[in-house]
Amino acid sequence: MWKRLLVVSAVSAAMSSMALAAPLTVGFSQVGSESGWRAAETNVAKSEAEKRGITLKIADGQQKQENQIKAVRSFVAQGVDAIFIAPVVATGWEPVLKEAKDAEIPVFLLDRSIDVKDKSLYMTTVTADNILEGKLIGDWLVKEVNGKPCNVVELQGTVGASVAIDRKKGFAEAIKNAPNIKIIRSQSGDFTRSKGKEVM
Repeated sequence: MWKRLLVVSAVSAAMSSMALAAPLTVGFSQVGSESGWRAAETNVAKSEAEKRGITLKIADGQQKQENQIKAVRSFVAQGVDAIFIAPVVATGWEPVLKEAKDAEIPVFLLDRSIDVKDKSLYMTTVTADNILEGKLIGDWLVKEVNGKPCNVVELQGTVGASVAIDRKKGFAEAIKNAPNIKIIRSQSGDFTRSKGKEVM
């Protein structure tokens, strides 16, 4: 339930700054539809746009950055009023974001952050504290095993995604003083149930 509330809050917050101007057309470059969480984010975006009279154009990136970059370029060419991106990975966004900035189209990041030197390439990032999320999981594990030996298989998200990087960082921080907990294998499940099962 809390995850759904987070989705609603994130999308609503990103759209709230645009509620006063109408009619607007917004492009949304979505990572994909790899999970129920992602589907909920897309559905909430549609709902929030409809409430505000915003025309929302959604492009499914199918977990590929090249697809997302093509979508953003298409939105720029169409002259949309704003662009939302849920970036599949953290790096490699500078050129296309520069194109959006040159076209004076504001960009908002949803759910994930990016690694760029020029922070003016986007307006803001609406996301959770993923380092804290990883730390909370690690803290729970430390308490749960209570000093007993514990071998961990770490199933990560998409390689290069900010959420995967930050959650791993938070988890590592939480267990660093627990020598009884050992990560014996760490591999990407690409945030999909099918890939996760395959890896396991």
